[in-house]
Amino acid sequence: MDKKEKQYKLDQRYLAMARVWSYNSYCKRRQVGALIVKDKMIISDGYNGTPSGFENECEDENNKTKPYVLHAEANAITKVAHSNNSSEGATLYVTSSPCIECAKLIIQAGIKRVVFSEEYHSAEGVKLMKRANIKVDHIEEKIKITE
Repeated sequence: MDKKEKQYKLDQRYLAMARVWSYNSYCKRRQVGALIVKDKMIISDGYNGTPSGFENECEDENNKTKPYVLHAEANAITKVAHSNNSSEGATLYVTSSPCIECAKLIIQAGIKRVVFSEEYHSAEGVKLMKRANIKVDHIEEKIKITE
């Protein structure tokens, strides 16, 4: 197996793990999971949801996402910021492509590669990351995991 094939298999496994992590989300409209990997070690994880101490309901009575819901990427980045780890040069695996706000955080966190499986409704985040010379890979999930 060559290096490219081996990396693809690793990417598939980390995306599957991000998918499993997304099941921790209480959001009904969309569950998103993220992992930050550096030197083949998971250094942080996150899923979309409300801030610590808030109710575990992401949508309001009209099924609209509440404005203070955090995205999975933001949760993973802030979690690593509270640790002794650095995300400098890391890879972010996320089940949905990052929005523009998360793309800004990814750039500032020093993450150098982003791998995602589903496209977000806006491609602005992907465009911004590419402009910042972050390698962005859209990979279809091959390993299917259900709750």
